[in-house]
Amino acid sequence: MGEINVQSLGNTDKNPNAVELKTPTEELDIALKECGFGWFHVMLLLASLIGFVAGQGVSSTTPYILPVAECDLNMDLLQKGFLNAIPFIGMTISSIVAGFLTDTFGRKLFLVYGFGGLFICTLMAGSSQTYLLFASAKFLEGALFGISFNPLMILTSEFCHNGIRDRVVMFQSSFAALGQVIIAIIAWVILSLNWKVTFFDGHFVLNTWNFYIYVMSMWALLSCLFYTFLPESPKYYISQGKFDAAGDVLMKIHKTNMKSDLSLSHSELWTKKEVKRERSQSLRSEKIRSFKKNLVMGFYNLKPMFRRPLLYYLILICAMNFLTMLLFNVIRLWYPQLSAIVESFGSNHARQDLCMMLDSYTDDIKLKSVNSTDLSTCVPTKSGKETYINSVILGCVSLIPLVLSGVLVNKVGKKNLFLVAGLISVGCTLGLRWTSSKGTMVALFSSDVAITQAMMKAVLVALGGASAALVLLIVMAGVFVARRRKNSPSPVPSPPILVYPPHDVTTPCYT
Repeated sequence: MGEINVQSLGNTDKNPNAVELKTPTEELDIALKECGFGWFHVMLLLASLIGFVAGQGVSSTTPYILPVAECDLNMDLLQKGFLNAIPFIGMTISSIVAGFLTDTFGRKLFLVYGFGGLFICTLMAGSSQTYLLFASAKFLEGALFGISFNPLMILTSEFCHNGIRDRVVMFQSSFAALGQVIIAIIAWVILSLNWKVTFFDGHFVLNTWNFYIYVMSMWALLSCLFYTFLPESPKYYISQGKFDAAGDVLMKIHKTNMKSDLSLSHSELWTKKEVKRERSQSLRSEKIRSFKKNLVMGFYNLKPMFRRPLLYYLILICAMNFLTMLLFNVIRLWYPQLSAIVESFGSNHARQDLCMMLDSYTDDIKLKSVNSTDLSTCVPTKSGKETYINSVILGCVSLIPLVLSGVLVNKVGKKNLFLVAGLISVGCTLGLRWTSSKGTMVALFSSDVAITQAMMKAVLVALGGASAALVLLIVMAGVFVARRRKNSPSPVPSPPILVYPPHDVTTPCYT
């Protein structure tokens, strides 16, 4: 909803002695500056970190369990690909509705119920005994995280004043890469074990991968609990005309950060302006809006985005995010597969570039498929440590540009930073063509993924003050690419032991 023009309501032009009133958003920024940065923001970022790990688990747990669960769930390669894609389908569907409803109903509601529902659906996925139940649970996980991711990003930015918002949001963006590292380490610890528990005469079986999903569900539960005890965004309260509620939230932030019971020196911004008090009381005296009216209001708030001059900027930013995420998903999709191809050559083969290795690998796969005759026994294959080590390396490298961009964003500007990062990413992508060693390939892939991920975060940082609906529109452009790439035909045939790469769900996807 739009800001309330308190100046026009006060009609100060008729009274030259009247105090000039600032807009509610300006007053909010003044109050947040006085609150400073302290323990409250640390708790807020901790809740955000847990939420990011929970969101990463929606799509990133599946690639790790595919090799060990292919026999338990009776999956072929097509079903594996669909299982990777289905969370993104859920995200896309839920994001269409959740984007504008977040502006209408608030951020906390979607965070608490979204992560709470995600916990329940993850438990359902961990208890799955059939492929259909597991796929349904992953779809619901994607839908629930789709409605949680946007308010997670928005809430953090709205608790920060303009002086620190960009740096805090950029720091928060590093949680996606950190989540990749955490998930890879947990998978390495648990999936390398051999657990199997049976119930009801073997009708209900829990294998190692079931316990792995159970452990990952705890992140969603913790996130739900954290956001239950955090307050609603003061900016949302202002947009609803609830100035007293916004003032209470700011007082809570001030007391938590300053460890003092002293009131804000700017507390009169919320309590001593009769125009605002009367406006707030009149809004509270109205009847509670019906769901239908809120829904119509949400669509109405989207209307200005599709008119000049916002339409031009919307198309431009969506196109930037679309192309960046396209490159990000293509590179990330093939990272483990190409790593395995290069590793399989070993020291017994002459040094060749990546294209020659791909041709040789494709010929070997075709030959093995023709000569294979024993299809009666399904033997699951555990992922080797290289899969987890490479994922940890990629996640760690992805942290570097996020940290550097957080420092440089205020020195060189977002536009220049985006241009330089784009040129470096193009150079890394072109360099993959002549890669002939495992070390070089890992370095180029990690750099490419890290830089493109930082570019996607830079777009969201630039939109820190935008409405939730606008951010969701831009994010959905990237999610559509991720879903298209997961369902597209593979240019290289994949063996049954293929470990699909984790996906980033920082755009509800995480990635």
